[in-house]
Amino acid sequence: MQATVSRYDTETGAGVVLTDRGVELPFTAEAVAHTPVRLLRLGQRVRLTTTGSGATLTITEVHFITLR
Repeated sequence: MQATVSRYDTETGAGVVLTDRGVELPFTAEAVAHTPVRLLRLGQRVRLTTTGSGATLTITEVHFITLR
């Protein structure tokens, strides 16, 4: 799943993304901690790893989108 960063707190490492389907999803610092991502900026495109579905959808990892 891909999304755009809509809010990010540099102090806590948590934030919110807006998915391509128009749904806002929060993420915790733990979703970033185990990835190479160290700083996100507003408007940045990211790829998400998630678990669950519907109301229980949870972001487990946030990754940069890289062009190859």
